[in-house]
Amino acid sequence: MKATATVNPTARDFLMAARTRGREQLQDILQIGQLTGRIARLAHMLQRERGASNIWLCSSGRLFATERASCIEEVDRELALFKQAIAAPNYLPGSALLVSLACALHYLERLPALRTEIAQQHIQPLQAMEQFNITLRHLLSIVPETSNVVDDAGVVRSLAALFSFMQGKELAGQERAIGALGFTQGEFSEALRQLLVDRIDSQQHCFDTFCSMTDEPLRLQFQACGEPCRETEQLRRLACTRLTRDGDESLRALRWFALLTSRIDALKQVEDALIDEVMAQAQQALGQVLQQTPLDEHDIANWVAGKNGSETERYLDRHLLPLVRQQAQQLETMAQQLASLQATLEERKIIDKAKALLIRHQGHSEEQAWQALRKMAMNQNKRMVDVASAMISVADIWQLPLKE
Repeated sequence: MKATATVNPTARDFLMAARTRGREQLQDILQIGQLTGRIARLAHMLQRERGASNIWLCSSGRLFATERASCIEEVDRELALFKQAIAAPNYLPGSALLVSLACALHYLERLPALRTEIAQQHIQPLQAMEQFNITLRHLLSIVPETSNVVDDAGVVRSLAALFSFMQGKELAGQERAIGALGFTQGEFSEALRQLLVDRIDSQQHCFDTFCSMTDEPLRLQFQACGEPCRETEQLRRLACTRLTRDGDESLRALRWFALLTSRIDALKQVEDALIDEVMAQAQQALGQVLQQTPLDEHDIANWVAGKNGSETERYLDRHLLPLVRQQAQQLETMAQQLASLQATLEERKIIDKAKALLIRHQGHSEEQAWQALRKMAMNQNKRMVDVASAMISVADIWQLPLKE
């Protein structure tokens, strides 16, 4: 008979295996970080092509022909680089990640047919936009799947912040595309208005989640460049309330696209910094793993007792990415529903009341009142409507006259 080796696994064997697996996972995430950067750049250019295509379709080919052609070239360039990054997928662990890649590629392969329909004007703007949306949704869904390769709490938190931010940026891109459609047409139907409001509200939820998970420098960078400017807010109000045809449709559409593109480009800089943060966290965690000394009986006892924080913390907070995935599913549901336009109009009414207080009692101009509210909201890390509501409440307590 063939002799059978005696196997007597110990706690130390499994803890050492855990260390080895953790080191391999961190090495994988460093490679995957490069892929995430490629996904982000491809998504950024797809978002721009989506908006340019909307303006081109709505203007019957009169506007943005050159810009659309330029966007197509950029997308094709980034798509080629993305395909190079996944040409040898052996380093990509987990079947779920490979399935996500397959789904994204399926829709990316349909881009030429979509572009042909757009060029021949055989597709409605909303239909074209939805096809771009589906492609981007599958492309961005690759990012959270990368979390399956790592257990380090710091890296997981950075990935969660990144995914929330990428979702918010995509919704900002959808806002640009929807606004481009309405402003080029010269009117926003009730349904289109509500779609616009839904994207505005949903992106704010994503950015709030991002702010709760990231460090202060990145949060401050976002607050400095990622908030919509005053002119964008004015155009939002115009779209949501009283836009009528007046002959300025083309100029207004081009201005909207320029403003939103400037904001989204600024968001891209924050996104790049977030990707760098993921890489830095992985490098730091890998360095700590490589410096670990061999386990002795005292280390094993502390680990089992939960006293070795430096070791056990790396395996905590695994709930973060599931929560973010759940958030993404909720956003998917929200995207299929029409948001309440009345709620947004009420928020704007509250902000206007607070501005009236500052104008009357502080001597501010309308511009100064708006900037003061915006600064207070940024300093307190709150929404402008919440700051405005608190100001109105204080005015009510002191019975200050409030201009309606």
